[in-house]
Amino acid sequence: MRLNIVIAALLLGLLAGAFAGYVTRPESAELRIGQVSVEISNSQVSAGNGGGLTNEQMQHVLLFALIGGVAGLLVGVLIGRPR
Repeated sequence: MRLNIVIAALLLGLLAGAFAGYVTRPESAELRIGQVSVEISNSQVSAGNGGGLTNEQMQHVLLFALIGGVAGLLVGVLIGRPR
């Protein structure tokens, strides 16, 4: 039972962190044509590839997910600890 609580809290932390990272991601766009790569910040740019996340944005989301996962793991350990 204790392990289930820890895993559930870890998953909730990962999801909450990923959501927070996605919502607060920096606005930037990256355009790659062959060997040329251009990144534009602080403006809305629509890309032809469906508007995927840039490397910087993906790192931001993953960092927040990692922080949320660690926080969720700590909360799960504290809640699941025997009294």
